[in-house]
Amino acid sequence: MKILASNDDGYQSPGLLALVAALETIAEVVVVAPERDRSGASNSLTLDVPLRANRTERGFIRVDGTPTDCVHLAITGLLDDEPDLVVAGINHGPNLGDDVLYSGTVAAAMEGRFLGFPALAVSLASSRPLHFETAAQVTVDLVSRVLGGTLPADTILNVNVPDIPFSEIRGVQATRLGHRHKSEPVVTMQDPRGRTVYWVGPAGSEQDAGPGTDFHAVRSGYVSVTPLDVDLTRYAAMERLASWLAEPGGPGG
Repeated sequence: MKILASNDDGYQSPGLLALVAALETIAEVVVVAPERDRSGASNSLTLDVPLRANRTERGFIRVDGTPTDCVHLAITGLLDDEPDLVVAGINHGPNLGDDVLYSGTVAAAMEGRFLGFPALAVSLASSRPLHFETAAQVTVDLVSRVLGGTLPADTILNVNVPDIPFSEIRGVQATRLGHRHKSEPVVTMQDPRGRTVYWVGPAGSEQDAGPGTDFHAVRSGYVSVTPLDVDLTRYAAMERLASWLAEPGGPGG
């Protein structure tokens, strides 16, 4: 079995190193990852400049692009053989609820799915993560199941692991995405030349975070596993939208 590993924290991140070391016990692993931290890159592709890929002393391939660039490049031309699975992580910090809209880690996994392969995005849910070995062991367990053919090929699993020793993990829960309050305001500052600059504010606090959500599972000491779908259509609103469009004087009336 061959696994393509990537991330958004860069090819030198401790999370990626821990992930690769663990996965190499069960499969061949090839790493194609950004040359620097590209957190928050979401699903962006680099279209206005060429990409450069260089092999490091460890055998990793570093790319001067986004996480999505890395996975796309790897599968569509860089690698001699296609992988059986794409694993993105281990991210330094959670990707819970609305975070998945911005996450480069989740985007790397989504790109693997777009290109026809099952994929996992794995995050260690702490702003200062310590227990990478916990997330690595959880990933090995999940990957073993995926490679065993027990999940469909269109699967994207968003995995968030509490930052605690593996022995303290209470179990694994299937969850849905929770929701946060809106983001905090931007932080306005002055640069050394007196010009105004802006820092994007922190993510909002938990809002929809009760039982059944990824927030609640991680807070309770469980690994959260959320299945994601690339189809963003809101099917429940289709009938109402059609009626609105057909109203007299409306766009479709």
